[in-house]
Amino acid sequence: IVLIERKNPPRGWALPGGFVDYGESLEVAATREAKEETGLELAELKQFRAYSDPVRDPRQHNISFVFTATGSGTLAGGDDALKASVFPLDALPHPLCFDHNRILDDYRQAFEDSE
Repeated sequence: IVLIERKNPPRGWALPGGFVDYGESLEVAATREAKEETGLELAELKQFRAYSDPVRDPRQHNISFVFTATGSGTLAGGDDALKASVFPLDALPHPLCFDHNRILDDYRQAFEDSE
């Protein structure tokens, strides 16, 4: 799993992400944000789930649409990421920001159910 260490509050590790620009699709935003924060180009982009709990982000009510993908290129933190790293799903750093533990638990469960 690719995670970024956030440069801005709340500090800590998180899934790469960001905000959708006006006139931009979710897929284009996910691809752009991944490139900006990790240096990776995405392929095989698939929407996983949406998360909308009003308290999931301490800054404001944000809705996240989570995608899975494969990445290629040279992994490096950029934009508002101090660094980007790959972690095994069973050895994630702590703490994770926002509700990213829940997202990754859901992903782990979905992955185990598909085997």
